[in-house]
Amino acid sequence: MKIIYCTHSLCNPGGMERVLVNKVTYLVEKLHWDVSIVTTDQKGRPVFYPLPKGVRMTDLGINYSDDNAKHPIGKIFGYLLKRRTHRKRLTELLMKEKADMVVSLYPSESSFIPEIKDGSKKVLELHYCKFFRLQYGRSSLLGWIDRWRTKQDERIVSRFDKFIVLTKEDKGYWGNLPNIEVIPNAAKFIGNTYSDVLRHRVIAVGRMDYQKGFDRLICAWEVIQQHEQFKDWHLDIFGQGEWRDMLQQMIESRGLQHSVRLNSPTKAVGKEYADSAMLVMSSNYEGFPMVMIEAMACGLPVVSFDFKCGPKDIINNNVNGILVHNGDIQGLADAMMRLMEDENLRKRMSEEAKKVVDTYSEETVMKQWTKLFESLIKK
Repeated sequence: MKIIYCTHSLCNPGGMERVLVNKVTYLVEKLHWDVSIVTTDQKGRPVFYPLPKGVRMTDLGINYSDDNAKHPIGKIFGYLLKRRTHRKRLTELLMKEKADMVVSLYPSESSFIPEIKDGSKKVLELHYCKFFRLQYGRSSLLGWIDRWRTKQDERIVSRFDKFIVLTKEDKGYWGNLPNIEVIPNAAKFIGNTYSDVLRHRVIAVGRMDYQKGFDRLICAWEVIQQHEQFKDWHLDIFGQGEWRDMLQQMIESRGLQHSVRLNSPTKAVGKEYADSAMLVMSSNYEGFPMVMIEAMACGLPVVSFDFKCGPKDIINNNVNGILVHNGDIQGLADAMMRLMEDENLRKRMSEEAKKVVDTYSEETVMKQWTKLFESLIKK
């Protein structure tokens, strides 16, 4: 089978990038399918996660991200011009390649890719929740655009042969679409050892931006550090992004620089999980928190806000982790302290957390994908 994945880029150390590389690796090395990747904003940068041998990458040179700093009006016109070029170049490529399957990871081609008559089946894969555009709560023109695009999303997704979401929770938000299906991301044991949850260290992983909400985590950590018995605990945040300087200023202004550290992304994140006692997720929204299931596979209990979407599907509250009402800073601090002061509770939750691989194993998830692809081809 010949498959083309369309995405923004593969140069960042994000969960979506890791999921795509894992998926492509499985399809190429275990099924020997012909898989290639088309990007819009790679800009000649190397991939962060290595691709298997034989996978072709083509960058269309659209570079949507170049307009991010522009005034809203400039962003709109820049986007429309770039999308026109994008459509032309992608159409030429797909007509030439004649793939069996084209999968969009919900960048800009989702609005026009079903109209490209290259003979392939079109699949849309959403790595966010339905309301991801609204999470910023923007006002004025950009807020209106966010609301309008959210409404347009319902029309866009219905035009694909299959529309894939990552959680049952998110599926419920989309209503009774005939083409919708739930396929979660796979949980892989990515380290050499499991955590014994004894080290007095809390870990958080993700891009340093609004979505991951590390500002909320730092506020909760400030509450914790007011308690003398937790002074020997440390918080390590791994990631990169436009909020790094702001987060560092938060840490220093609150006098937390001795217990909180911002770290660059690492390809050995499994080792970092094994050297920690718990994972904390303070996100404002997710599609499916890849970091969560990877950390749990390494034996980490999770403390998480109950944001949309993912935690309610994955965490069995007070069994393999603790759910906190989204935005409750004191509640997040209390949940963390509850685990920090109870070693036996951490150990019990750690054993339960490891069971995440029973539900989200790579074999189980990839069988769902191959079954979907093969059924579309038969149609």
